[in-house]
Amino acid sequence: MRIKIIGGGSAGLYLAFLLKRRRPDYEIELFEQNQADTTFGFGIAFSERALEFLKRADPETYAAMAPSLENWSDGIIVLNGEPIRIDGIGYAGIGRLRLLEILQARAQAVGIVPRFGSRVETLEDFGDTDLIVGADGANSIVRKGRDFGTTLEHFTNRFAWYGTPKRFEALGHSFIETPQGHFNAHHHRHAPGMSTFVVEVNEATFNACGFARMSLEEAQAMCAKIFAGTLGGAPLISNNSIWRQFPKLSTQRWSSGNCVLIGDALHSAHFSIGSGTRLAMEDAIALANAILQHPSDLPAALIAYEAARKPVVEKLVQAANASAEWYEHFAEHMRSPPLDFAYSYITRSGRIDLERLRTTSPEFVAAYQARGSTKPRSQV
Repeated sequence: MRIKIIGGGSAGLYLAFLLKRRRPDYEIELFEQNQADTTFGFGIAFSERALEFLKRADPETYAAMAPSLENWSDGIIVLNGEPIRIDGIGYAGIGRLRLLEILQARAQAVGIVPRFGSRVETLEDFGDTDLIVGADGANSIVRKGRDFGTTLEHFTNRFAWYGTPKRFEALGHSFIETPQGHFNAHHHRHAPGMSTFVVEVNEATFNACGFARMSLEEAQAMCAKIFAGTLGGAPLISNNSIWRQFPKLSTQRWSSGNCVLIGDALHSAHFSIGSGTRLAMEDAIALANAILQHPSDLPAALIAYEAARKPVVEKLVQAANASAEWYEHFAEHMRSPPLDFAYSYITRSGRIDLERLRTTSPEFVAAYQARGSTKPRSQV
C-alpha cells in the first residue's frame, strides 16, 4: 500500500510509526513543511486521564515519553491575587519540541524518513497514491483540496503563547483585572527549567490596549508587566508569539475519495482542556487500526475509522467548546467571589459536577461548601 502523510506533527509522525511498525511492506512517505527542530509554541499538557489511552495502546511510546514528563496533582486558580487550590487535578506537561523529537525517533526506528522542509502545494502530484492523509493542521491543504463539508469559525478572544524560565509547581490559571482590561494566563511547567505561559484577553481588552498596533516586543513587554507578580521577576520568552484567535473547526465527512483527515486538520479542541494532542494521537491509533483490519479495502477502513472515532471526538470537542465559551466570558465570571469563581471554572466543560468533585477534589469541595455554596451559582 502506498500512503502519503502530509504533516509531520504528532498526528502524522505517530500514524507513520504505527503503520510501518506493523506493515514494513507499506510504502509510507511523510512530508513536513518545517524543519525537524522547528515548532510553534512551547509546552503542551496532558490530563491524567488523557495519558491512560497511551499506556494501554502503546506502552513503549509512553515509556519513551515518561522521562520527559513534568507531573503534578493540583490546580491553582488565582483571582486578582487570591489563590484557590483545587486538589486532584492530575496533569503532565512536556515540551512540544521534545514530544516531536521522541515521535521522530520512533518513526525513524521503523524506517520512516520524514521529508522535512517539503511544502505540499497541491494534491495533484499524488495521483498514484492509495491513501493521502491530511495531518497538516488547521490550515490543511488536504482539507482545502477536497470536499469534507468543513465549517470554520473563530472564537473572539486572543491569545499569545509564551514560555518562561519561571518554574510553576502546579497547573495554574491567573486572572487579573487591570485599568487596561481583563487578562488571564494559563501556565504550567513542561521541562525542569521552563514553563508554558499562554496570555489570553477578551476582545474589549485587546482593542483597549491597542495590541493590534504593537510590535511583538511591545506586546511581550506589556504582558510581562501585567503578570509581573505571577512571573516573580522571570521574563517571558517569545517563539513567534503573535496574537491568535482559536479556530472552531468541524467537518461533516472525515474522508473524501482517497483522502482522510486526522488531528487538527479534522477538528479543533480548545487548548484550555489540554486534549488537542491526545485527540491527534488517538486519531492516529484509530486510523492505523482500521487500515490494518481492512488492508485490502480502503473504503471500508475509512468508514470504520470514522465510525469508531466520531462519537468520542464529538464528546471531547463539545466539552472543549463549552470551555472556550466560558473563557469568552471570563471577565463576567471574575465578578464572582473566589470560591464560586473557582467552581464555575472547574465545571465549565460540563464534564465535571459537584458529585464528581467530591471524589476527585474533596478538599476543594469542603472549602466550597463550608462557605455555604452547596449549589452552583447561575453562570454566564
